[in-house]
Amino acid sequence: MSVRTNANQLICVSVMGQIASPGFPGLPAEPYRLDAQGRPFLLPTYGGIVYNVSVGDSAYGWLADCVHPGVSISLKDDNGNCGLNLLACVGNTAVVMTGDAKGARGVVTGKSGRFSEHVIIHFEKSVREKMAIGDKIIVRAQGVGLELADHPDVKLKSCSAELLEGLEVTSDPSGKLNVPVTAIVPAHLLGAGAGLTSEGGSLHIQSQDRDALCQAGLDRLRLGDVVALSDYDSSWNHGYLRGAVGIGVVGQGDSPRAGYGPGVTLLMTSMTGGINPVVTPGVNLKEIFALQN
Repeated sequence: MSVRTNANQLICVSVMGQIASPGFPGLPAEPYRLDAQGRPFLLPTYGGIVYNVSVGDSAYGWLADCVHPGVSISLKDDNGNCGLNLLACVGNTAVVMTGDAKGARGVVTGKSGRFSEHVIIHFEKSVREKMAIGDKIIVRAQGVGLELADHPDVKLKSCSAELLEGLEVTSDPSGKLNVPVTAIVPAHLLGAGAGLTSEGGSLHIQSQDRDALCQAGLDRLRLGDVVALSDYDSSWNHGYLRGAVGIGVVGQGDSPRAGYGPGVTLLMTSMTGGINPVVTPGVNLKEIFALQN
């Protein structure tokens, strides 16, 4: 049975960001960070225009620290950046307003940063070649306030109506929401992001124990994969709760740091277990939105 929503009541509002340069805290403590074995490393981190990593590519194997596929945008003004990050939803359309790529369209694919610094947008590689740091990008934000009429226990977060439709969620006879996912993440593998708000930012799948990743079927995750979070409630802040279920999308790549790994942007959550994850191969934003590299 298909689901009923209040999508016809949602407003569509513009929020704007600029392509953000990758940044590092100042010396002397940085730019070096420590990996899980205590070894210092210096690798590209989140932000900027990433020319060779896209949604659909592996979430592992890149020489980077939490790489963002495509383009990362933010605003220097904290209030404005908070509005950008809270209102932009996965699946929203983004339009380049300045620079040589003016008029090009992309799709929001995730959010990132400890304090919700960046919105991540997919653009085709040929468009990225024309972009520059500082280019202004408008996001046609729509999705905040989206509800499921027959599933009041399921809270939607950063989820556009277009994404909900593309996921082809259904109601089962027991009253649960069936959601196709590529894999289910056990709570003990969820790390950085716990305790922080679920309205933006990311929750990381810890990746230092590769055997545990393999056992959970998480060793082949792709950027853009939709995954379930087992025994985890994100109704307000992220945290362990037995029986709760969350759904998110892998928005950023792996990290050498302990407690970090592929970063997940939350899409929906139920503290009462009202979501039934259905493991289905190929549930990825690339296929859902027919994204082109």
